[in-house]
Amino acid sequence: MDKLLSVTQFRRRVLRKKPLSDVQEGASLSQSKFNKCLSTIDLVSLGVGSCVGTGMYVVAGLVAREMAGPGVIFSFLIAAVASLLSGICYAEFGVRAPKTTGSAYMYSYVTVGELFAFVIGWNLILEYMIGTAAGSSALSACFDSLSHRAISDWIIEMGGGEIQGRGFPDVIAFSIGIIMTVILAVGVKTSVWFNNALNLVNLGTWIFVVIAGMFYVDLDNWKSEGILPYGASGVFAGAATCFYAFIGFDIIATTGEESRNPSKSIPLAIVVTLIICFIAYESCAIIITLMVPYKEIDPDSALTTSFVQNGANVARYFVACGAITALTASLLGSQFPMARVIYAMSHDGLLFRLFDNVSSLTNTPVVATVISGILASILALLVPLHDLVEMMSIGTLLAYTLVSISVLLLRYECSQDLDSYGDQKYAEKEFETTGSYGAMDVNRGGAGDHGGAYGDMNSYHGGDSLQSDMRSRSQENLIGGSNVEADEFHLLPRRLGRCYDTLVNLVEPRWRIVRVLLALPDTSVMPTRESSANVARIIAAISLDFLCLHLVIIFSPSWSWYVVLLTILFSSTGVLLFYLILREPQNPRKLRFMAPWVPLLPVMAVFSNVYLMLKLSYLTWIRFVVWMAIGFVIYFGYGIRKSHQETNQDQTEGLIPNEGDNNYKGNQMSNGHPVSGTPHNYTSTMIHSQP
Repeated sequence: MDKLLSVTQFRRRVLRKKPLSDVQEGASLSQSKFNKCLSTIDLVSLGVGSCVGTGMYVVAGLVAREMAGPGVIFSFLIAAVASLLSGICYAEFGVRAPKTTGSAYMYSYVTVGELFAFVIGWNLILEYMIGTAAGSSALSACFDSLSHRAISDWIIEMGGGEIQGRGFPDVIAFSIGIIMTVILAVGVKTSVWFNNALNLVNLGTWIFVVIAGMFYVDLDNWKSEGILPYGASGVFAGAATCFYAFIGFDIIATTGEESRNPSKSIPLAIVVTLIICFIAYESCAIIITLMVPYKEIDPDSALTTSFVQNGANVARYFVACGAITALTASLLGSQFPMARVIYAMSHDGLLFRLFDNVSSLTNTPVVATVISGILASILALLVPLHDLVEMMSIGTLLAYTLVSISVLLLRYECSQDLDSYGDQKYAEKEFETTGSYGAMDVNRGGAGDHGGAYGDMNSYHGGDSLQSDMRSRSQENLIGGSNVEADEFHLLPRRLGRCYDTLVNLVEPRWRIVRVLLALPDTSVMPTRESSANVARIIAAISLDFLCLHLVIIFSPSWSWYVVLLTILFSSTGVLLFYLILREPQNPRKLRFMAPWVPLLPVMAVFSNVYLMLKLSYLTWIRFVVWMAIGFVIYFGYGIRKSHQETNQDQTEGLIPNEGDNNYKGNQMSNGHPVSGTPHNYTSTMIHSQP
């Protein structure tokens, strides 16, 4: 019995969740230590600077030369759609939990649990650190190329070695990393001004490339072997590489405590960033493949050499200047969120408290910035660029996957469990300020309901007029319209005007017919704890099914009969599991921005991310296992005991009585109405009933 109890306690500790109220806008009782100075434009600039760099100057030419030919334009389109799937899920979480510096780490903490959050945060640190080191090394390589290897020759003369054609150790990359660390440590506003200046130069370079490149366009470069010389397989193979050009938009999700209006700015900035990046990549890919036959493209510096091959030697210096500024902005985009994720984990007690320090002078996590910057610089000093690139992306893809799963879990979460994340404090704070719950929670009981901390759950189905009126008014406030019906078609922005109304009138009646034919639940049906648990189990099953399906497709040597049979089996199972998710009721709660087409969109995001993760090399997976082993030593040796949730749990355990206690049973009835018997609700009732 004691052993079973210890297993139960261990499971509860590793799966405990952070209250959602702690990361909601206006919900914190303490003033943020960060400087709230970032506008939506600043966030877009950070996102674009983090993404645009290697995509324009390296990936476009590399994919065109070796994988897809002119079909690279379709590769970028597929990659953009896959990125947008995850980006929209990030955008919804930007509304649900805007007050956070932890990005996907914090999102998973409030939905999936502490252990999963630590795994995500620990891998984000690795990815940002490697990205910083790789950015420093890439800049060093760029300077070395412009100097015609003078820097490498100097390092070798000073007693260094040579690895992959460059001087080693890379002291220039180390110096670049230290300089960037100093810039980030002096203040976020200074960093953003620097990033904006870099992006202006990069914007000018992009405009120059597009306009100047039009004078050297030759349509025969597309006609000679067609647009798809490598076929559809080459396009999809190229899409897997092009996807990494969009990685970096999640930097926006780490600025919740430094943004002026995070619940509005974060989702808007994420979507705008991905659109801008797609336009930049697509236009450069078109220009490159029309200027030079795809077989003659230089995979290392496609934009620069494309002008040289057409006799425009002077243009190479303009493009080189843009490449340097773009790589610098990308370096800033990797190092900026790294310190904030470390700070967020330390602030929650999962990492050493040394990093839980925000300078009163610069309003930045200066300790986390300096230490992580030095470690990344040392990595750039000692590890070649090629090896650094191989280690990237797995943590980011894992984070994207878990964010998509988290959106699914919250959409199908029981309303009472959503409250247990901490919405109660948030609602009470709003009630004290405005005298009503307003638009906070469309699912909460009415003001006249004294049946407990959360009201009578049965009244959700009873059609109480007060609750119906409250739900209606709340939806109007959150969506921005009037007389808005509570279903998924009204989650789209009403600002689309006539186009929106026409689309709704066209699709909505047909969708209602489909719902009836598929026996889907009515939108008035509320999720229960049982239905939420069913969805969690189905999501785990469909993720495993996707894993098996991709393993069969990627690693099968040929399409033999048993491979086809397994593919059909796993595909059919995935469709069936998806249908089972559709059969469960969604929470009707509305936000300012919500991901459309749930559960299809997050399920497709999981599908694509799992595929891309399995396309990584086995060396990447080995390094991932080693890094995770180090992380688990830290978590189980330190974080699980020092977690803030451990402290909160110890403080409340004395207030939760056993079910056999007469006082506990007596408190299950209040004014003749049953009150939820969960320990959380009982504790909340006792705390707020004290004088």
